[in-house]
Amino acid sequence: MAAGGADKFSVLLPTYNERENLPLVVWLLARTFRESGNNFEIIIIDDGSPDGTQEIAEQLEKIYGSDKIVMRDIISVLFSLGTAYIHGMKHATGNFIVIMDADLSHHVSLYFIKQKEGNFDIVSGTRYKGNGGVYGWDLKRKLISRGANFITQVLLRPGASDLTGSFRLYRKEVLQKLMEKCVSKGYVFQMEMIVRARQLGYTIGEVPISFVDRVYGESKLGGNEIVSFLKGLLTLFATT
Repeated sequence: MAAGGADKFSVLLPTYNERENLPLVVWLLARTFRESGNNFEIIIIDDGSPDGTQEIAEQLEKIYGSDKIVMRDIISVLFSLGTAYIHGMKHATGNFIVIMDADLSHHVSLYFIKQKEGNFDIVSGTRYKGNGGVYGWDLKRKLISRGANFITQVLLRPGASDLTGSFRLYRKEVLQKLMEKCVSKGYVFQMEMIVRARQLGYTIGEVPISFVDRVYGESKLGGNEIVSFLKGLLTLFATT
């Protein structure tokens, strides 16, 4: 925790070929935190991007300061969201961890307001509750996302409306505990985090978000990820 007992938010940003998006998402984050008066740091975890993402991150570190922008690269054939978060948490100094994508699909929201309201262990963005929604997706992607969430709700009854999103706030110690329990990789990882959180009795708040498809770059969701999700779902159903 930051000096004097004040909260500090560490944002973990896994990146791969996000050269165009990174400067804008960092600017949005910095503006949001500064306007709200919250202490923050942004930890960029890059998987050896060949497009110059690391060079952009280094420039941002010079602009905003090394106390606000931390660049940590990780090059591994086993790279996944899970390994990226584990790597990022080693360098996080905040008592709250924000995880999100760097592709500008996620608008920067004041998740900490929701956390304060209910003193939640986790605050998760949801596209399927309240005024949340998805914009810019074709019918196929919408069906995949809706179908994945529906099947998960039926089989696992996790008590949360959006299991596959990747915009969340965690207490640091809660995220560390969940990372120890989770075994999934890739697309199914986010789902398992929520399922395990319910198992362990952690409280979860939800914030409706408008998910807008990426402006630059290409989505990493493909057929292999869908197969992996289904396998992971069945594994969770058999073991929870």
